[in-house]
Amino acid sequence: MIAALATSATDARPAIAGSARHVVPIAEVTQPPPGWADFCAHEPTECAGPATTPGDIALSWKAWTDLVRVNNWVNETIKPLTDIEHWGVVERWSYPDDGYGDCEDYVLLKRAMLMRLGFPRGALLVTMVRNQKNQGHAVLTVTTDKGDYVLDNQNHNIVLWSETGYRFIKRQSQANPNVWVSLGGQQRTIATATSR
Repeated sequence: MIAALATSATDARPAIAGSARHVVPIAEVTQPPPGWADFCAHEPTECAGPATTPGDIALSWKAWTDLVRVNNWVNETIKPLTDIEHWGVVERWSYPDDGYGDCEDYVLLKRAMLMRLGFPRGALLVTMVRNQKNQGHAVLTVTTDKGDYVLDNQNHNIVLWSETGYRFIKRQSQANPNVWVSLGGQQRTIATATSR
């Protein structure tokens, strides 16, 4: 999969106004989604590991290019399919190894690919949001020295969390992927995400 990224187009790095950081406000520890717990039961090596020191990635040109390439490649390669259509169950988080998946599956693949490229696990956070129709949705939040950016299967553009139009509910802790934190990120609705 990573080899295919070499031929992907890249977008220009975003312009950042001043040195202001745009980060999702964290509230308190909460329960992980049942899908994450089930995923960890089936893929224990993906969830195991020591706690990490929370840290943000430096948003260099190379880091931005890698983010864009992974986001575009996964969005263009994986075909959307609900868990009911795919597996006959309401919720199942898994890698889209057969080329099909729903939002959580896109997120898991992007996270795994970025970790293989050297991104730290603690900066790649599975995040649960509510979209403009108040439906549950999963995105990958990447914490950087310029703010929290979102990789989304419903939007090819990587944008700051505050520009998604989503209401942020909870995400993985930077220190431990099995600890989840609730988020105080209710944003005004901005129509930037489009359906695939």
